[in-house]
This record gives sequence, C-alpha cells and structure tokens, in this order.
Amino acid sequence: MNEFVLLIGIGFLIGTLGTLIGAGGGFILVPLLILWHPEWTVEQITAISMAVVACNAISGSAAYMVNKRVDYKAGIVFALSTIPGSIIGVWTTHYVKRGIFDVIFGILLIGLGSYLFYKGGKPKPKPHESEVKKGWISSRIIDKWGEVYSYAYDMRKGIVLSVLVGFFSPILGIGGGIIHVPAMVEWLYFPVHIATATSHFILAIMATVTVITHYFEGSYNEEFVRNTVFGLALGIIPGAQLGAVLSKKMKGHIIIRALSVALMIVGLRILSKLL
Repeated sequence: MNEFVLLIGIGFLIGTLGTLIGAGGGFILVPLLILWHPEWTVEQITAISMAVVACNAISGSAAYMVNKRVDYKAGIVFALSTIPGSIIGVWTTHYVKRGIFDVIFGILLIGLGSYLFYKGGKPKPKPHESEVKKGWISSRIIDKWGEVYSYAYDMRKGIVLSVLVGFFSPILGIGGGIIHVPAMVEWLYFPVHIATATSHFILAIMATVTVITHYFEGSYNEEFVRNTVFGLALGIIPGAQLGAVLSKKMKGHIIIRALSVALMIVGLRILSKLL
C-alpha cells in the first residue's frame, strides 16, 4: 500500500514537470525505474514508461488545447511521421540488452542536457523573411490570453526529425519530448511555449500507438506492470493539469534551462550506478 501511494506521488511530480516542459515525463520515470528495479527488463521498463507518457500527454494536451497553444498542422503531420518508427522501435526493445540500454540512456541525457544548458537557454532568433524558403510553413497563433506567436519552420526537417523520434522513443521509453522540444526550438524556430504544447499533442498520438503495440506484444501481461502503470497514472493526470497552468507563469528560457539541469543530473546518476 505504501509503495502504491509512493507511485501516485511520483506520478504527480512526473505529470507536473513533464507537461511543463512538454517532455511527457519518461526522462524522469525511466531513470527511476532503472535505479529502483535493476532486475526489470528493457521491455518492461519502456512499456511502463510509454503507458505513463501516454496518460500524461493526453491529459496535458487537453489543457494546452484549451489554452490554444497547439500548432495542429505541425502536430498532426509530425505525429503521423512518428508512427512507423514507434512500431519498429517497440519490436527493437526485445533485442536490446539492459546494460547497453543504461549506458546509452545515461550518455544521451548528459549530452542533450549539456547542449541545452549552453545553447537552449538563449532566445532563438526568428528566421528573416528572405530565409523562409520553399517547403517552409508560416504560422501565427493567438493563445487564450491574447499573446501572439508568429514563426516559420521547415516542414521537411520536422518530418525527418519526427521519424527518428518515433523510432528512439519506445526504445528508450522517454516519449521523445526531451528531443522534440529542443529540436523544435533550436532547429525549427518554434517559440518555446508553442513547442512544448505541440510536442505534448504529438506525444499523445505517438505514445498511444506505442502502448497499443506493446499491448499486442504482450508487454502488459504481468500484474506488477499493470499495477505500476495504474498507480503512476492516478498521480500523472492531475499533475499534468498543474504543469499546463505553471507553463503560463514561466519564461521559455527558464523552462529549457530547468530541463537541461535535470537531464544532466539524472544521466550522471545512472552512469555512476554502473561503475
């Protein structure tokens, strides 16, 4: 019973932070599961994480849609692009060994966190009109509070990025938000708040497809897997709503900097446990 209550509390924190930065929360949950249950397989860890990411993304997306911060055109195209890769990624988890998985995950978190800390915290200049070429999409979004976001992005780069995110997300169980959000901000010129909201919308679709694939693969047959998902989901759903509210109150560069520090700390903790 105490462990179940702990799962609800962890779920609430994951839902809040994951929605705040548009990352789904898998980057927090996977390291916790790696450290908490070293005996679990890669498939079990990623299946649990992706189910939790799906709950978080659906709840958070609903809040962001109400706030009118989702770029639906980009979100739908990018989400559809993740689906083929996510299905192949689920199948790949059967062949990834736990030790290799931990090393890759730790290095990924440290590398991405370092990059974001030194570059992601700085406002990204919008492309000049002369730089907006064929294949680029211009968007203008007015959110619930009347704030206007005008930007342009290369749709082709976004599609290629989404295919890769779709493949690696189920393998690492992270949902892809920690890759998608910084990439959308740094390479596709999305405003941070639109990137986090749209990333969550993409995650809601991609993670649901991944969970369905895991289900048919039999990843949720074990009772402890189902109980873990249920406990975390009870905390994540309200936590995601709080994260969407906090997003309005925080500046974009602070969100990115907070994400970078969290990634580096968790990555170092995973690698230190392997020594």
